[in-house]
Amino acid sequence: MQLPAPRGPLTAALFERLRRPPHTFDPPPVPAGGPAVEDEDLQLALFACYELHYQGFEEVRQEWEWEPSLLAARKALERRWEEGLARAVPRPPLMPGVPMRRALAELVAADEGPRLAAFLARQADLEQFREFVTHRSIYHLKEADPHTWAIPRLSGRPKAALVEIQADEYGGGRVERMHSELFRATMRGLDLDDSYGAHLDRVPAITLAISNAMSLFGLHRRHLGALLGHLAAFEMTSSAPNHRYSLGLRRLGGDETARRFYDEHVQADAVHEQVAAHDMCGGFVAQHPSRAGDVLYGAACALALDRLFAEHVMDRWRCGVSSLRETREAREADLMAGTR
Repeated sequence: MQLPAPRGPLTAALFERLRRPPHTFDPPPVPAGGPAVEDEDLQLALFACYELHYQGFEEVRQEWEWEPSLLAARKALERRWEEGLARAVPRPPLMPGVPMRRALAELVAADEGPRLAAFLARQADLEQFREFVTHRSIYHLKEADPHTWAIPRLSGRPKAALVEIQADEYGGGRVERMHSELFRATMRGLDLDDSYGAHLDRVPAITLAISNAMSLFGLHRRHLGALLGHLAAFEMTSSAPNHRYSLGLRRLGGDETARRFYDEHVQADAVHEQVAAHDMCGGFVAQHPSRAGDVLYGAACALALDRLFAEHVMDRWRCGVSSLRETREAREADLMAGTR
């Protein structure tokens, strides 16, 4: 993956540094402004910093991953991101005596976001479905990786539960069944570039924010409870939407191979949601009662960010415009198409 185009002074300064050999530098100032979840410059800068802990960028040396001055810069970015998350997502109240499984179920049941899945099932055209898949590629091409950071930080029942979930995500050791590989097949079926990070320049801040929340929770041990709650909400809200995505893709001519990613999640996540809520989160809270609030907060973050993403996409489509960012390459492709 190549470094993307900058989106403001933060990413311009950061990417200029990252293209050079590792060196000490003063962290660039992080300007305060509007909602952090909508800040293109902030979200892209954070995503780039986090990506060094995943597959990285071709032109960025691996030694940058633990360079102290870069970690200091990331810390400043994370401070704004955490403050922005706290403003956007109120911490759910704790309910004394209520089992964690029930508390998570009630939190999920109370969430009413835009009906993006229903729209994709019944009304979306092929280009809109391709846009949706382009957005989701930012996470699904490294599906499960952010939550895997939790495995060495757990013990006993919650650790075994997380390993059970992640083993399915990684295809039980069979590469062709890995969920990231199944998603690649969906992308190929829609004639989309399925290479890792290929669409980074085109996705907006809210799409990056979804991944950045996972990486924030995954890379900091203090956010372990939030990471588990995030995964639980992810699994508990997966089966029904994925069924609708499969229906929509079938309506638009997608074959069985292209739909398999969604069909797999309908079955797997129906099991995963029970394991995640009861064994993983319930077991974790039994071991660490004081961190129950963190679990619910992580779940609330997952729900809120997905709702904001759906609102962004649906609002753009209602206005008859793309939910993706326009890039120079996209404009050139449109011009070429218009001359044919």
